[in-house]
Amino acid sequence: MIDFSSHLSRGDGVWWGQAAAEPRPLVDALILQNPRIGPIQVFTGLSWNDQLAITIPGRMSMSSYGGLGQLRELSRSGRLDVVPCHYSALPRMFAERLLPCDVGLVQVSPPDADGTCSLGIGVDYVADAIPHTPVLIAEINQRMPETLGAPRIPLERFAAWVTTDRPLAEDPTRPPGDTEQRIASHIAELIDDGDTVQLGVGSMGSAVLDALAGHEHLGVHTGMVTDGLLRLVDKGVVTGSRKEIDPGVIVAGTALGSAELYTRLPEMPVCFLPISYTHSPRILSQLQSLVSINFAVEVDLTGQVGAEVSRGVYVGAVGGQVDFTRAASLTGKRSIIALRATSGGQSTIKPFLDGGVVSTARSDVDVVVTEYGVAHLRGRSLRERAHRLIQIADPRFRDELLEGSTL
Repeated sequence: MIDFSSHLSRGDGVWWGQAAAEPRPLVDALILQNPRIGPIQVFTGLSWNDQLAITIPGRMSMSSYGGLGQLRELSRSGRLDVVPCHYSALPRMFAERLLPCDVGLVQVSPPDADGTCSLGIGVDYVADAIPHTPVLIAEINQRMPETLGAPRIPLERFAAWVTTDRPLAEDPTRPPGDTEQRIASHIAELIDDGDTVQLGVGSMGSAVLDALAGHEHLGVHTGMVTDGLLRLVDKGVVTGSRKEIDPGVIVAGTALGSAELYTRLPEMPVCFLPISYTHSPRILSQLQSLVSINFAVEVDLTGQVGAEVSRGVYVGAVGGQVDFTRAASLTGKRSIIALRATSGGQSTIKPFLDGGVVSTARSDVDVVVTEYGVAHLRGRSLRERAHRLIQIADPRFRDELLEGSTL
């Protein structure tokens, strides 16, 4: 294994790729070697690496754009520093060295005949961070697929690398239940044939994709590709034929799904591009057919969205929600926020956000959906918004919400 002390000094900053592209062997080795390196700052996004919550040393200061995956456990124990930001802001933060970027850890495909490697399914912020990172260390995984989109990386760009042949991490999300399916059916009715869809992930996202099986000529411009999208491509639902830009191509930054998805990606019309493209306001403003579908922890009676904090713990992120909701609302077609009507026996439609954190402003929210229906908010007064949101709350809490409303 690589000796990180040859590449890292006390006080340096390290970032690494996220989700299925997380270079776990490198990360685990860094955790083990950290005590003799000294204090360092580290940054990553979505991680399913349980070692971060179990054995992360006290000299490793962890930061992220949200509390995703195992990072929730770090948030719960007060060991996670959240950088509140829009996903589209990450490239600039790396460029200005506001995020740790002395060393970058990446997982890449085996080199081709020209000696260059693909970032595979983990382009997102990695491709934007690389130009500002002097030292790159790679896990060259024989099972990382080559993908189209981001520039390939010459082997000589890596200060060191290890070679592995291990399965990519698969999505641990549970299958959608009845509630998610009811919400998804409402959302599907808001999407027309030919629309370009951006979609959040998880069991709700999977349910929405399944609910779109009867549509035609859909386009996709989103942050993450999942198995549900694979099913729609196979059925001929997603063709991208009516997209205003990138016609015929699915645009995304990363993928998280099954081994089948990873194996088939090279044959699919998917282009993996950095955040500076996927979430760029300049790019998104060209998609007049854009419908954004994002998920929330809570929504207040004016339409403000909390998507980050639940019971004092970071369980989400601002992420790309605002980038897409604002574009869909202003220059696209429609922004949709969806959530279950209850969580932990409490209403998620509330007079005030319990978390105290507004992730998405009410002015960017066109529609809110729960299993009880659809609340159209665009162009509605605060009083009308409250009335409509109460109508899609769990019936057990509607009287209480009505009494607690000051509108």
